[in-house]
Amino acid sequence: MSARMKPAAGAMALAEMKEFAGFSAATQRYVRRSLDVGLDREDALERWSRDVVEAASIRAQARLYDRLPDIRAMIPDDSGLESVEQFLGPLVVVSAFDLGQGRLTSFACYRFLYERLIGAQIRPWLPGAFCAAAALPHLHPELRRQLLQSISEAAATASGWSNRQPSFFPHWVEKVDAAALPN
Repeated sequence: MSARMKPAAGAMALAEMKEFAGFSAATQRYVRRSLDVGLDREDALERWSRDVVEAASIRAQARLYDRLPDIRAMIPDDSGLESVEQFLGPLVVVSAFDLGQGRLTSFACYRFLYERLIGAQIRPWLPGAFCAAAALPHLHPELRRQLLQSISEAAATASGWSNRQPSFFPHWVEKVDAAALPN
């Protein structure tokens, strides 16, 4: 009789770091900014806004992310349709905002962010919310096409989802002046 072993937490964190490292610099920046806004980690406006347009975007994001606690509380325990209407509408609206920013360019980027913003229990609902938000007319047709083509058949038709919480939450990293480092 052999015992089933779970992957080491460190190995999972490394896999998550590797996935994050595969995202573009703009996506990485947006994910870190969004986590600061959504998890109240830092003063996102002070840290991330480079101009008035970005400051306005962060303010709008903060207003929409005020819905996250309600979304977390409303996640249906099963796939019953009774509670989907109240839950899915706010999730799609917040998702549509994030996709409309043009920095989450695939389902993988979206999933990575939302697993951290909301938690592992959101996984079964992400393909539907993503497809609904990605198909909305506020997005440029080319971006809609790119987003909708990015979701794999496996992700769209999964029969089950892991309930393991994410372990890697990317943060802002201060730049280090290489010339100031000791030899």
